[in-house]
Amino acid sequence: MDDVIKNAVDYVKKVFKDDFSGHDYFHTLRVYKTATMLAKREGADLYVVQLGALLHDVDDFKLSPQTYHNKDNARAFLVENGVSEKDVERIVTIIDQVSFKGTDSIKPTSIEGECVQDADRLDALGAIGIARAFAYGGNHNRVMYNPEEAPKLNLSGEEYRTHVSTTINHFYEKLFTLKELLNTTSAKEIATHRENYMRSFINEFMDEWEGIK
Repeated sequence: MDDVIKNAVDYVKKVFKDDFSGHDYFHTLRVYKTATMLAKREGADLYVVQLGALLHDVDDFKLSPQTYHNKDNARAFLVENGVSEKDVERIVTIIDQVSFKGTDSIKPTSIEGECVQDADRLDALGAIGIARAFAYGGNHNRVMYNPEEAPKLNLSGEEYRTHVSTTINHFYEKLFTLKELLNTTSAKEIATHRENYMRSFINEFMDEWEGIK
């Protein structure tokens, strides 16, 4: 099993070597480490969690829409590395359920999926969450902030996927909703500090924008 995990680390390093949108190799590693921690605390299947975390973005709709529906990249890697058919299906289900989809977001059907989803969402919070938001916005030529454009809340999955927003609005449309969507107690405890940090940043940003500070 250790060889499969190592191969997965090497695989995602190649897949995301040219990504500058915040969904890079290091994002995957952070999700992997956090998911591992959560799996140990929650008594989840560590092997399934680790592979689900490492492969969670290889078929992401934003990054690989042509493989998204069948999770072709993840399936091919798992089969080539001799993962059992049962575990392949468990891991693919985790990957399919992990993404934020606005009001259509799915609660995972397994504790393993909960650990991976929580780890992915935690990486969108805090200092790194702020950095990733602006990295993604810049990578997609999005305006940093426009005071004339209000956030659009409670978007459906399709609306969220097609909506073009400012980076600051993204905090209200997604990031500040994540803590309430987390599954595990451990993740919620971590999220409280990270969300508070982000709200302090937004307050400082707005003050500076208005020339108050």
